[in-house]
Amino acid sequence: MDSTTQRGTDGQTAPGACDAMAAQMVVAQYLSAFYTGDFDRAKAVVAPGFSFRGPFLQVQGRDAFFAGAQGLRPIVRGHQLLRQWVDGADVSSSCDVIFDTLSGTGRVPMSEWHTVHDGRLTSALVLFDAAAFRSLFPAP
Repeated sequence: MDSTTQRGTDGQTAPGACDAMAAQMVVAQYLSAFYTGDFDRAKAVVAPGFSFRGPFLQVQGRDAFFAGAQGLRPIVRGHQLLRQWVDGADVSSSCDVIFDTLSGTGRVPMSEWHTVHDGRLTSALVLFDAAAFRSLFPAP
């Protein structure tokens, strides 16, 4: 994974780098769990007051988010991390998410911005091409 966490000119880890690495690890755990449909494991790293904004869902609260995301659970098959940037508690990830639907298997490029506090995700902003996502579903 790529990261903007830097070492100082003296070779020592820059201030806040440990926090940044911890945030990056929390996001990695979440992405791995969520995009394989393991919502119980994903939920373990999401704060109760989690705030989510995306093209199809905008909610406050961990339980409301996972209830709203239930339709994804049976169709997510993983993700491929393309690039990741870390700035303190903020982690921005660019990835291809793999879906398996009645129309076949496909990838949808996504950009996710997560904020981590006290070892849990507190917010997420997810952007993706909704038309590419909808193309994975049979027309009515």
